[in-house]
Amino acid sequence: MATAYIEDKTVLVTGSTDGIGLQTALELAQRGGKVILHGRTEERLHAAMVYLRRNDADVAGAVVGDFASFSSVRRMADELRTSFPSLSVLVNNAGIYMREHVLTQDGFETTWQVNHLSMMLLTEQLLLTLKDNTPARIVNVSSIAHTRGSIDFSNLNGEVSYDAYAAYSLSKLANVLFTYELDAKLHGSNITVNCLHPGVIGTKLLREGFGIDGASVSEGAATSVYLASAAEVSDISGKYFVRKKQTPSSPASYDLELMRKLWEISEEQIHKDG
Repeated sequence: MATAYIEDKTVLVTGSTDGIGLQTALELAQRGGKVILHGRTEERLHAAMVYLRRNDADVAGAVVGDFASFSSVRRMADELRTSFPSLSVLVNNAGIYMREHVLTQDGFETTWQVNHLSMMLLTEQLLLTLKDNTPARIVNVSSIAHTRGSIDFSNLNGEVSYDAYAAYSLSKLANVLFTYELDAKLHGSNITVNCLHPGVIGTKLLREGFGIDGASVSEGAATSVYLASAAEVSDISGKYFVRKKQTPSSPASYDLELMRKLWEISEEQIHKDG
């Protein structure tokens, strides 16, 4: 089953060794996309590749990268630019929920770095490649949790206080703000960028973070797959989607001053060592 836009397009799905990411990769491959898998280890990637091939979905390649390390993300981006110069779809799906306050080797709270800073870094590193392969698409997986998020610039790393859900909702609000600001910067580039809430889905993140189960991963992948593949969204950008429909995001997510300040501070954090 091929979809007009996605057929023969090279697609990277981050965090695609299990859960929503794996299902997204499977469905995009089944629709004719040339899917690149991403995971933290070779072993997990191998298992994911086997799973896709057993389900009649071919895999274009795989890349290892740890979003808790900026140097790892940069190495990953270098490999992608070299090995997959035809990349035209980026699905930023990778995410984490941390019960404890843990700093990465780069000195940032893990949820903040994995869910926001590294996603932003990878996207920036791949923009030139995407611009070479327009029309291109960027799809950012946020969460309805963003509606409970607030941005305290003095506590981005939980240095004043740490609460697991607050850190997660902060990162998901940052995903939406990043999407909207990036859309403004990409105006006229023929690259669309949208974000979404996948639903309350029965993933490892949900079980470990919240101790509950949820809907199927097929339901969780549906909106990501739609935004990455459907012809009818080819001219839609800078929007938030729920159940494949444009939906208003939180009032805070439309704050232009907040958007710009978050972008500037995030850039400083990403590039603090050069």
